[in-house]
Amino acid sequence: MTDLLTREEYAAIAAQMSFPKSAFIDGKFQPGKGDKLETTNPATGEKLATIAACNGDDVDLAVSKAREAFDQGHWAKMHPADRKDVLIKLCKLITRNARELAVLESLESGKPIRDCETIDVPETIHTIKWHAEAADKIYDQTAPANDDAIAMIVREPVGVVAAVLPWNFPLLMLAWKIGPALAAGNSVIVKPAEQTSMTALRVAELAAEAGVPRGVLQVLPGDGPNVGEPLGMHEGVDMVSFTGSTETGRRFLRYAADSNLKKVVLECGGKNPAIVLEDAENLDLVAEHIVNAAFWNMGENCSACSRLIVHKDVREALMERIMARLRDWRTGDPLDPNNHLGALIDSEHCKKVGSYLDKGKALSGGKMDGGFLEPTIFSTNRDDVLARDEIFGPVLSVIEVSSLEEAIEIANDTDYGLTASIFTANTRRALTTARAVRAGTVTVNCYGEGDISTPFGGYKQSGFGGRDNGLHAHDQYTELKTIWVDLTDPASQDLIN
Repeated sequence: MTDLLTREEYAAIAAQMSFPKSAFIDGKFQPGKGDKLETTNPATGEKLATIAACNGDDVDLAVSKAREAFDQGHWAKMHPADRKDVLIKLCKLITRNARELAVLESLESGKPIRDCETIDVPETIHTIKWHAEAADKIYDQTAPANDDAIAMIVREPVGVVAAVLPWNFPLLMLAWKIGPALAAGNSVIVKPAEQTSMTALRVAELAAEAGVPRGVLQVLPGDGPNVGEPLGMHEGVDMVSFTGSTETGRRFLRYAADSNLKKVVLECGGKNPAIVLEDAENLDLVAEHIVNAAFWNMGENCSACSRLIVHKDVREALMERIMARLRDWRTGDPLDPNNHLGALIDSEHCKKVGSYLDKGKALSGGKMDGGFLEPTIFSTNRDDVLARDEIFGPVLSVIEVSSLEEAIEIANDTDYGLTASIFTANTRRALTTARAVRAGTVTVNCYGEGDISTPFGGYKQSGFGGRDNGLHAHDQYTELKTIWVDLTDPASQDLIN
């Protein structure tokens, strides 16, 4: 467990911090050719830095350098054990600079420093290390064949990968993508969200120090039209891995269709249900999980349980406990480790989330102060906009049901299918409900996303093309090749003929 500092100590670190301000292309920082990009502290509205944003010319340069590096094979053809060693060295460098990265992440994203220190940075290190360790432990296969042939099925790196990141978990989503992509031998071009570029730039610098060759990991700050779309349309990009909104995810499918049919993996939105049945045990613990599921990271979480589907027999008792638990969740200065909730990412997102606050009568919360919104709970029916739209803020909709069948029907009545949680004391009901709910991850008597060993992704409009995490993530950054070897003796064939 990381020892947290005081608010004053974190502020002192922030005051002395030097911010990365340039794109990272071909192994070094260099100015982008696009317009300048300002990055702002969501908690204060103050400008942190002006970053040299990129455009299509920078994309062309980065793709050419990535392809050159891939074709040279210094990384792609390196022994997997040697790639592992380089990535583990990167993890050591991130560990050495963990506090700096945590403060940088908090400043730029508005995330609470307690989460950056205890979750985001440690999980970033763990993710990259896990995939690094897997690099030399994944075996290829042979297929059944007769004595006259050998059939080998081998994995090869897909080539040049574009990783397009969201702003809600800048470091962790970077790790989810570069961990398996680099371990598999690819060259990776990262497009961070325009609001949160600096931690990705710092990690790229550390990767070069660790020994990742030039052109193998590059970071292009910039917006969607000037960097995201050119990457999606580029004939030299072999794959795009995207995490973000479903609307933007659709664009990358169109870009692939209109260019080179590059592979596309999408992890998109969610309107995730938490089903609490009448036999749920320990409602105090259930309330703790629900509060964490709905409000962690200010609800800016694709797997947030933003729909509480609760049986009428336990609704009142559960809501009392949820309200009591919320008193411990303080909202305020992200650099104060006593605060559980920080600021929403920017003014545009505040406006979007705020537009939902007058859609119903709040049972709790509903007050927005600048970039801060206290946890807000509404009582809704299944068809309310509050219960259907992905708000992506600290807003929970409570829907009362009378039966398990009704709960499952409502849980599945959504365009999304990323995660779900079920709370019940009956193991049979838990498993049958988990099978019935159409979601990529279903937790029982807890909230979570599994861990690094379990694949993460969604059904329906929550995902497309693959999964993050686990060995499944390695597969999506590789191509499968069949090599068929004919063992027939040519001399014997001549005799037969």
